[in-house]
Amino acid sequence: MTLKATAVGSLPHKNAKDAITLVFDTFKEIPFWPQLAGVNKKEDMTVQYIQGIPGIKYDDENEKYIYDAQSDEFFEELEEFFMDYEAIVNEKDFTSLDKYAITAPYTSSIPLYLEKLKEGNFEYAKCHIIGPFTWGTSLCDSENVCAFYDETYREVLVKGLTLKAVWQIEQIKKYSPNTTPIMFMDEPVMSQYGTSAFITVQKSDIIDALSEISNIIQDFGGLSAVHCCGKSDWDILIDSKINILNFDAYAYTKSLEPYAKSIDKFLQNNGYIAWGIVPTLDKEALEKITLKELEEKFEEAINDLTKKGIDKKLLINQSFFTPSCGAGGLSMELAKKAMTLVNDLSKDLKVKHGVN
Repeated sequence: MTLKATAVGSLPHKNAKDAITLVFDTFKEIPFWPQLAGVNKKEDMTVQYIQGIPGIKYDDENEKYIYDAQSDEFFEELEEFFMDYEAIVNEKDFTSLDKYAITAPYTSSIPLYLEKLKEGNFEYAKCHIIGPFTWGTSLCDSENVCAFYDETYREVLVKGLTLKAVWQIEQIKKYSPNTTPIMFMDEPVMSQYGTSAFITVQKSDIIDALSEISNIIQDFGGLSAVHCCGKSDWDILIDSKINILNFDAYAYTKSLEPYAKSIDKFLQNNGYIAWGIVPTLDKEALEKITLKELEEKFEEAINDLTKKGIDKKLLINQSFFTPSCGAGGLSMELAKKAMTLVNDLSKDLKVKHGVN
């Protein structure tokens, strides 16, 4: 994956065909399927993965999805859910896997994405789920208690997201057998870990949740990644046994430096840094930024980490690029610019560093 390019979750398109065309025209090496909340609000990352997950229902009064872990219906669903999980994950029996598919109206792009994968010859294909910490702190019950604080329901979310990941991996293998899936867990709320809002959350609970999903992604032949569009305690993510660490390398370029020893060990164990270096969270910056400035920013970041004792060749070999976050909040024009910039950055730096 050295110096290749892909993108994070969302695009602003209101037509899935147009979005998929942009993806495959731009990302020839690692295409991704986009979330398109402009097509349907159910494609929002906090809603997109609810199919088949027991206990989630829509609260009409407050106009949002909540979880209910107390009803008789939930416990009936829970028993079947755990049986399905055991069969799928531990016995590789996929009879019930389609119950945990992501289908319309929760996605408009995945079917088109799979068909395009089938037509090509891709070494890698990116897919994604919402991260368990972000989902567990976004989804609440009727008393506004976050699901991550409920030990039973946290397990439901972790196992449910695992099934969503397995379903995507199996779909990619079905449509493009020689392609390695790269499964991103999108964890924007990780940037808030350690603040007063989550002071009672145990670090070990986050590591356990991410590790469980990551291990199964790898067991099913995928690579596991975590995306955080901010700065974080990077040791938590590294300790979660992921393959790829993706962060906002535009706004938080130097945030890796205090973790240099951990990053060095991560890279030496064949981990990758996905540099989210094209700004999508700062529209003004994106409007003004040039390819040359991005190249200079990356080289400066590499040199800073080299000064911390990390081998430069290792850093280059174990790096690739994304935008800083999803592009769903941008105009069509700026979203296309972001996609083009990250792809052009990849091309230029591969030439500069002699990467095929």
